[in-house]
Amino acid sequence: MPRTPSGETHPGAREFDAGLTRAEAVAKAAQTLRDLGFAPDIIIGHHGWGELLNMSDVFPGTPVLGYFEFFYHTDKFDVGFDPEFPLTPDMPAKIRAKNAINLQALNSQGWGQTPTAFQHSTYPEWARSRIFLLREGVNLDQCRPDPLAAKKEFTIKGLSFSPKEQLITYVARDLEPYRGFHVFMRSLPRILHECPRARVVLVGGDGVSYGARLPHGTWRERMLSELQGRIPLDRVHFVGKVSYDDFRRLLQRSDAHVYLTYPFVASWSLREAMASGCAIVGSATAPVEEFLQERKTALLTTFTDPDAIATSVVEILENKRLAKTLRGAARAEAERTLSMQGYLAQYEAIIEKLTGKNPAAEEAPAPARVRRKVAEAPLSAPPANRPLAKRAPRVAAPKKVGRTPKKT
Repeated sequence: MPRTPSGETHPGAREFDAGLTRAEAVAKAAQTLRDLGFAPDIIIGHHGWGELLNMSDVFPGTPVLGYFEFFYHTDKFDVGFDPEFPLTPDMPAKIRAKNAINLQALNSQGWGQTPTAFQHSTYPEWARSRIFLLREGVNLDQCRPDPLAAKKEFTIKGLSFSPKEQLITYVARDLEPYRGFHVFMRSLPRILHECPRARVVLVGGDGVSYGARLPHGTWRERMLSELQGRIPLDRVHFVGKVSYDDFRRLLQRSDAHVYLTYPFVASWSLREAMASGCAIVGSATAPVEEFLQERKTALLTTFTDPDAIATSVVEILENKRLAKTLRGAARAEAERTLSMQGYLAQYEAIIEKLTGKNPAAEEAPAPARVRRKVAEAPLSAPPANRPLAKRAPRVAAPKKVGRTPKKT
């Protein structure tokens, strides 16, 4: 980045200023590629940070497929959802300004993709027909159940857990309200009182991924202060951020996994927990309900009710038959809907729809059934000034930098 927004830039315009600056920098790099004779068949990237905004000026006629992650609203979804954090008078203008890059991208003639029906629904109705629903997958071989995990000693970050102990897990990129950290912490006094063999491992940093930063300290410090004397600290373990191998092993060992979220972007860790066969207690919010069903693949509970969360966790720990049923059903649902191979095949089919060529045709052609399903999607044809390419696609993928909704 050649510069960052100055202090004189209006606070609501700083993100847009950074996006436009980034778009110029990426376009300049793309012009160098063009001058060297490179002509991509399709350009794929993320719309959140502005990289794609000027790409059609550099490569006119080349289809652009941008990732649309979330469209902010002032009256629903994440804003005003948690009564603990009511909407303040200055927030609506700031929230509307956060859509500046989104709106620039939506008014372009390119195409988009988004990973869930909930996220698709956040976008204006006039724009949805040009946004493909492309459900992201999980590596089902890496993230898989391990029936032996609970039968042997488990260690993580120097902590040891015996097979006789019950392990409750919670994972977020950062420990903050958007992922229900504050509510989960308030459920722990009852859980740990009723389940004397239980211990809790919380994975996540002390930074800010979503929402506003606290004036002082971290949410971990605030919640520990609020609950001082009410939870046994020797049974609640904050391990920070962990390696991916440790993360996967933790999910395999988990006796009850808690996943909570505002009506916002669903976490990748939710998909990985399902694939790992976790017994999940989730929030009854739209992003979670798109993946899980109450008492079929998980126990879903009110996000804002610590007692309801505690009730569900205790039920899973005490009812082994229920826990086994939920584990098997979560894994089966992951196999049915979250296959990485199926996801990539649909991705390739979308690229083929926009370019006329399957990028994996010479390696591993997408199953005809998957290609047909995407090809028959009720979308209008590409604009007349964006002809379909005839060569095998080469993808220019601008590097992601900056901040936009992230998933853990």
